[in-house]
Amino acid sequence: MANTPDYKRIGLIVPSSNVTMETEIPALLKARELILPERFTFHSSRMRMKAVVREELAAMDADSVRCATELSDAAVEVQAYACLVAIMSMGLGYHHESKRKLSQATVDNGCPTPVLNSAGALVDAMKEEGFKKVSIICPYMKPLSKVVVEYIENEGIEVQDFLALEISDNLQVARQDPTAPAELWRKLDVSGVDAIVASACVQMPSLPSLEMVERASGIPTISAAAATTRQILQNLGLTEIAPGGGALLSGQLAQAPKVA
Repeated sequence: MANTPDYKRIGLIVPSSNVTMETEIPALLKARELILPERFTFHSSRMRMKAVVREELAAMDADSVRCATELSDAAVEVQAYACLVAIMSMGLGYHHESKRKLSQATVDNGCPTPVLNSAGALVDAMKEEGFKKVSIICPYMKPLSKVVVEYIENEGIEVQDFLALEISDNLQVARQDPTAPAELWRKLDVSGVDAIVASACVQMPSLPSLEMVERASGIPTISAAAATTRQILQNLGLTEIAPGGGALLSGQLAQAPKVA
């Protein structure tokens, strides 16, 4: 009898209006299944949020403990909190506190589970790869985009330039063309940067653009979704490879010359 595949259960803590997290991360891991043996299932719990404004983000974050508890009921093997700006708008370094709080919720529920968040995953990935200077694309209104920039810079990474698309409706963020970053990056000053962040938001689709931007710019190109996927794999102790995931999931970071 054939061996039954070993399915890894992945829990996703998702804003109620987010539809991209459950699209791009499964797409990356399903692509990985074509070349590696591990298989994955995805299990979500949602927090209410419709508009990307501070008040709704804070209220949503307060609901995250419930989500972590619910997902631990399903004995998932890792949980990923998918709202970069919610974490970053709660104060500098908050990704550490969120991780601690949600991990404790799983312990209290009798099913200790590793928990990560997209904000910490993006910051950690940039640090792990030694990126000192980046330029980023954000869908947010300019004040929240500046919060993201300040948060990243507080982690020791210079943001040379950023583009704010000024979209507050979270569903509208998800409706953006996933290939748009392949042209939007040209509006950024990328001279001397170590990486381009094609989407600093797990709701703003960008997956088809990552390798397009890398080829056009000669610069490693990453996204919040790719970084989150990478940290999921790290927590599962699996090889950090997924076709189409850009530099972070290539298995070998793109060693391309910087644009002068």
